[in-house]
Amino acid sequence: MRFEDLDVWKRSARLSVDIYKNLSGLKDYGFKDQITRSGLSIPSNISEGFERESPKDCVKFLLYAKGSCGELRTQIYIGKEISYIDAEVGSQWVAETEEISNMIGGLIKTKRRFLKG
Repeated sequence: MRFEDLDVWKRSARLSVDIYKNLSGLKDYGFKDQITRSGLSIPSNISEGFERESPKDCVKFLLYAKGSCGELRTQIYIGKEISYIDAEVGSQWVAETEEISNMIGGLIKTKRRFLKG
């Protein structure tokens, strides 16, 4: 299976694009850099995992992607609180990160079954 065919990769890539576009005018470059990096890390790690040869390596990178999802969600909460992110947009992003995280969790369970044989 190609990573480009995965709904979770498509959704996480769209979220990353949305974050970049939404925060393009933000002058706090430290915050903008951090949140865009964590958002970009999710689809990047999914794709890297699926390009690896072994299921064990794939799981490792899916776990990184899941961790980045939590990191991004934390940054969204903070961005909302300090008014860098519109409350409604932030709530949509939080919901999307939760769904993406659950989807990645399902992939991890599937891949781990292959490891057990």
